[in-house]
Amino acid sequence: MQRLQKLMSRAGVASRRKSEEIIAAGRVKVNGEVVTELGTKVDPQQDKIEVDGQVIQREKLVYILLNKPQGYITTTDDPYQRQTVFDILTDVKQEVHPVGRLDKDTEGLLLLTNDGDLTYVLTHPSEGVKKTYVATVAGVPNQAKIEALERGIQLKDGWTAPAEAKIVADLGSEAIVSLKIHEGKNRQVRRMWKSVGHPVKELKRTKFGPLDLQGVSVGDYRYLSQEEIKQLKRIEKQAEINQ
Repeated sequence: MQRLQKLMSRAGVASRRKSEEIIAAGRVKVNGEVVTELGTKVDPQQDKIEVDGQVIQREKLVYILLNKPQGYITTTDDPYQRQTVFDILTDVKQEVHPVGRLDKDTEGLLLLTNDGDLTYVLTHPSEGVKKTYVATVAGVPNQAKIEALERGIQLKDGWTAPAEAKIVADLGSEAIVSLKIHEGKNRQVRRMWKSVGHPVKELKRTKFGPLDLQGVSVGDYRYLSQEEIKQLKRIEKQAEINQ
């Protein structure tokens, strides 16, 4: 037996907290009866669980690392019929979702899973999971601009948290730079560099928490190793302790 909201999260319905909201709203039935009490325990092998009339099934949890190419979007469905990352995951049977997003013109590390609880932890700014981006920018930032990024930049939707910035290579008319952040504001990295006068020409995410792109070519993907999953679960466990 296990708590209903945990089962819903494991099935990929939503994070555990969001699942609690769905239950409280009366959108869940167990064996045909509406359940609104949080903490209700169910048997995933015996009980029929429905969310908004759809029977949920507990899927095997999967964790996929994709080296996203430029030109692909990370939404599950696109009304404009553009290519999505799910066009690449042709052999994945489970219904996975991206952990955070990369915009159409950004390539690099994208984690996809059906583990709702882990997704919540890895994408919540308060947990401080760091992501590293390498960019080619116009011009060469001086030290004052690097320090400004590291202190935090005021964008239209508020101040950014302190970051780690550095110049990787000075190419004269442009530079290769890196930026490490733990937030996920829309197009944040591009906006941060633009705000200090160095628009991004090319952008790639190279690291997400303990994960990197080693051995994964652009357009390819692989399942995480058991050790990598353990590392992510330690982050999730620590988040539960800190609550």
